[in-house]
Amino acid sequence: MHVRLTLLAAARSSSLLDVRFDDDRPLDAAGWHEVLRRVPSLSHLAAAELRYCSPSARCRETGSVLGLTPLAQPALRDCDMGRWRGRTLQEVTACEPQAVDLWLSDPRAAPHGGESLLTFIQRVGGWIDTRPVSDGGWAVGITEPSVLRAALCYVLKAPPHAYWHIDARPLTALTVTGCSGQWHLSLE
Repeated sequence: MHVRLTLLAAARSSSLLDVRFDDDRPLDAAGWHEVLRRVPSLSHLAAAELRYCSPSARCRETGSVLGLTPLAQPALRDCDMGRWRGRTLQEVTACEPQAVDLWLSDPRAAPHGGESLLTFIQRVGGWIDTRPVSDGGWAVGITEPSVLRAALCYVLKAPPHAYWHIDARPLTALTVTGCSGQWHLSLE
């Protein structure tokens, strides 16, 4: 079965300097403005057969502003960051520099007590592979930027450390086509 899946990174919920692990804050004013500005260029997403989103407030709000009324999917949630949830990288590095180094260098490590990077990528990939879209159908997912990065690693079968070299900015879209285990990246 051949399907198309478009993942769209949600609009922003904070400034770059205040990005927090596993953040569930709603869109900030700049995020609202940006998604409203992009509605005309993203309105085609409403034609998708199925529309999903991460359970986070900013993903639900981005989908709603775009008129998608997406269904929240737990598998599209941000990486479980355990005790680091809600803290910035700078805050965690100040308290646990060795744990941060381990987390950044070993994709199987989860020094925060949550998910490892490898487990996160596999969770996102499992969701991609099991979308119930009809043959030739199209699904859209409004996700955290981290989910888009994990999806890209999974689809391209890239090594997990490639995750750290992908920049997924707010409202960046990624479209893949194919079927379970045989995905192709479509640049638009």
